[in-house]
Amino acid sequence: MKFDVTHVAKLANLTLSSGEKKKFEKQLQETVEYIEELDEIDVKDIEPTSQVTGLENVLREDEVKPSLSQEDALKNAKSTYNGFFKVKGILDSE
Repeated sequence: MKFDVTHVAKLANLTLSSGEKKKFEKQLQETVEYIEELDEIDVKDIEPTSQVTGLENVLREDEVKPSLSQEDALKNAKSTYNGFFKVKGILDSE
Protein backbone atom coordinates (compact mmCIF):
# COMPACT_ATOMS: atom_id res chain seq x y z
CA MET A 1 0.00 0.00 0.00
CA LYS A 2 1.39 3.42 -0.95
CA PHE A 3 0.77 6.45 1.22
CA ASP A 4 0.34 10.03 0.11
CA VAL A 5 2.72 11.76 2.50
CA THR A 6 2.10 15.04 0.66
CA HIS A 7 -1.58 14.89 1.65
CA VAL A 8 -0.73 14.13 5.29
CA ALA A 9 1.79 17.00 5.32
CA LYS A 10 -0.83 19.34 3.86
CA LEU A 11 -3.30 18.37 6.60
CA ALA A 12 -0.61 19.13 9.19
CA ASN A 13 0.31 22.37 7.39
CA LEU A 14 3.90 21.14 6.88
CA THR A 15 6.24 21.83 4.01
CA LEU A 16 8.44 18.81 3.29
CA SER A 17 11.45 18.47 1.02
CA SER A 18 11.49 15.56 -1.41
CA GLY A 19 13.99 13.80 0.87
CA GLU A 20 11.71 14.24 3.87
CA LYS A 21 8.75 12.94 1.87
CA LYS A 22 10.68 9.78 0.97
CA LYS A 23 11.86 9.33 4.57
CA PHE A 24 8.39 9.78 6.07
CA GLU A 25 6.76 7.62 3.41
CA LYS A 26 9.14 4.80 4.35
CA GLN A 27 8.48 5.30 8.08
CA LEU A 28 4.72 5.36 7.55
CA GLN A 29 4.92 2.21 5.45
CA GLU A 30 6.95 0.43 8.15
CA THR A 31 4.49 1.51 10.83
CA VAL A 32 1.50 0.21 8.89
CA GLU A 33 3.29 -3.07 8.15
CA TYR A 34 3.94 -3.49 11.89
CA ILE A 35 0.29 -2.79 12.67
CA GLU A 36 -0.69 -5.40 10.08
CA GLU A 37 1.59 -7.90 11.88
CA LEU A 38 -0.14 -7.10 15.16
CA ASP A 39 -3.49 -7.61 13.46
CA GLU A 40 -2.50 -11.21 12.68
CA ILE A 41 -1.99 -12.13 16.35
CA ASP A 42 -4.65 -14.52 17.67
CA VAL A 43 -6.29 -12.77 20.62
CA LYS A 44 -9.60 -14.63 20.67
CA ASP A 45 -8.88 -16.12 24.13
CA ILE A 46 -7.71 -12.83 25.64
CA GLU A 47 -10.29 -10.77 27.48
CA PRO A 48 -10.49 -7.17 26.24
CA THR A 49 -9.10 -4.57 28.63
CA SER A 50 -9.18 -0.83 28.64
CA GLN A 51 -7.27 -0.31 31.88
CA VAL A 52 -4.59 -2.71 33.10
CA THR A 53 -2.96 -1.05 36.11
CA GLY A 54 -5.89 -1.13 38.51
CA LEU A 55 -5.35 2.53 39.34
CA GLU A 56 -8.40 4.73 39.55
CA ASN A 57 -8.76 8.49 39.49
CA VAL A 58 -5.05 9.27 39.61
CA LEU A 59 -5.63 12.80 38.35
CA ARG A 60 -6.05 15.75 40.63
CA GLU A 61 -9.22 17.80 40.77
CA ASP A 62 -9.33 20.75 38.40
CA GLU A 63 -8.54 24.05 40.04
CA VAL A 64 -9.05 27.52 38.65
CA LYS A 65 -5.77 29.44 38.52
CA PRO A 66 -4.82 32.87 37.21
CA SER A 67 -4.25 32.80 33.47
CA LEU A 68 -3.92 35.04 30.45
CA SER A 69 -6.69 37.45 29.65
CA GLN A 70 -8.52 36.80 26.41
CA GLU A 71 -6.85 39.88 24.93
CA ASP A 72 -3.35 38.66 25.87
CA ALA A 73 -4.05 35.15 24.59
CA LEU A 74 -5.19 36.46 21.22
CA LYS A 75 -2.74 39.33 20.73
CA ASN A 76 -0.27 37.27 18.65
CA ALA A 77 -2.91 35.30 16.76
CA LYS A 78 -2.66 35.43 13.01
CA SER A 79 -6.44 35.78 12.77
CA THR A 80 -9.35 36.05 15.22
CA TYR A 81 -13.13 36.07 14.99
CA ASN A 82 -15.52 37.13 17.76
CA GLY A 83 -12.85 36.67 20.43
CA PHE A 84 -11.65 33.25 19.25
CA PHE A 85 -8.65 32.00 17.29
CA LYS A 86 -9.56 31.69 13.62
CA VAL A 87 -7.78 28.90 11.73
CA LYS A 88 -8.07 27.35 8.30
CA GLY A 89 -10.41 24.40 8.05
CA ILE A 90 -8.62 21.05 8.10
CA LEU A 91 -11.47 18.65 7.49
CA ASP A 92 -12.30 19.72 3.95
CA SER A 93 -10.67 17.59 1.28
CA GLU A 94 -10.52 20.50 -1.15
